[in-house]
Amino acid sequence: MGKVIDLQKKPQTPPDELITSSPWQFRQSPWEVPHFFQIPKSHTVDPESCPAATDSIEPHFLLKGGVTPTIQALYTYRESEEKMREIYYLTGLMDCMINQISPILRTDILRSMYKKIIQIKENFRVNWYGPLDQVLLPLNPRFYDNTQYRSSLNLAGTMKELYQAIRKGTDEMFDILSVEYIFYCPKMGGLKWRPMR
Repeated sequence: MGKVIDLQKKPQTPPDELITSSPWQFRQSPWEVPHFFQIPKSHTVDPESCPAATDSIEPHFLLKGGVTPTIQALYTYRESEEKMREIYYLTGLMDCMINQISPILRTDILRSMYKKIIQIKENFRVNWYGPLDQVLLPLNPRFYDNTQYRSSLNLAGTMKELYQAIRKGTDEMFDILSVEYIFYCPKMGGLKWRPMR
């Protein structure tokens, strides 16, 4: 039996180990990097050609700053598409309060959006901190027209229309991120990043 199966050999782990393939593809980074990063699936990454860091990986988005809590929350719930979509909708609500100029948001109705955000944040234990210039994940303009999305938010005449526009937009973004991108997890000093819950 010992001649048939080599018990001394350990199976090799691929350098960009697959964590999940659906709803989003998360992989363990083959490089030591302190942040998540996203790369288009159409772009092949060769770990041997880039052993140092993400500076020479093109094209890619390094997910730091305001998008760090976003991608961490999405990774935490990576096995539930429903929860991930709800977190991305929450991200759209946050983005609307931070980056959107809307006639509706200049009124007392803003309070209802604030309460909605607090409730969803508590449900998923998600919190953004630090400078929040951008919370939605970056998308290449050839995949998604961000200008049209912003315009739909600005044209919303009621809170119901605004919520619908955010839901529609974040669902479209979610689908594009699922189809077009691979997400690599941080790895520092050989240690893999693990989410805290």
